[in-house]
Amino acid sequence: MILYTIIGNISTWNKNNHSPRLTVPATVVAKRTEVSRHHTDDTMAHTFTTYYVTFQVESGDRMELTVSGSDYGMLVEGDIGKLSFQGTRYLGFERS
Repeated sequence: MILYTIIGNISTWNKNNHSPRLTVPATVVAKRTEVSRHHTDDTMAHTFTTYYVTFQVESGDRMELTVSGSDYGMLVEGDIGKLSFQGTRYLGFERS
């Protein structure tokens, strides 16, 4: 299972690196977080939060991208601007 995850992550990384960098008009339409907890053998727990933002582009298509916690905090549903991305990799968002 771990090997499958590693191979999938490498495949996604490689695909993103070979995708063009695009900047398109977009609107922030949704935000969500996912919290995961990992326990070590000595019962110490580590919590990780993954931040997601859904953008809608002019064609009406939507894409959910993983963003940093600081970008997540700065983006508000309804924000309009230019989304920059490469494959499934979020590069930035500049408000209009």
